[in-house]
Amino acid sequence: VQLQESGGGLVQSGDSLKISCAVSTSTFIINTMAWYRQSPGAQRELVAELIPKSGSTTYADSVKGRFTISRDSDKNTFYLQMNSLSPDDTAVYHCNVMADNGRMAQAFWGQGLQVTVSS
Repeated sequence: VQLQESGGGLVQSGDSLKISCAVSTSTFIINTMAWYRQSPGAQRELVAELIPKSGSTTYADSVKGRFTISRDSDKNTFYLQMNSLSPDDTAVYHCNVMADNGRMAQAFWGQGLQVTVSS
């Protein structure tokens, strides 16, 4: 499984930004799709998670109502739409999938995407 992130960058407080994660897999079934983020000196935290089979989503309290995780199954891509960004959202964002090939489940990570929100 390979994950390729895109769409990060520098924005101003109050702006919106949409980041993407393209998923390449041939034998694995994707069970969950998620976005994590990590700020300097802080632990990596779960921002949003999507379960493709059910469509259910989960969000960190800090982003509820502002961020939306979604997917385009035709493009094998999932997204994180981020609205009303604040400097507290500045972090490296990583996409993650939990995938299963019928024998074992594994976590796969993207390379990380810098999102910087200026005040």
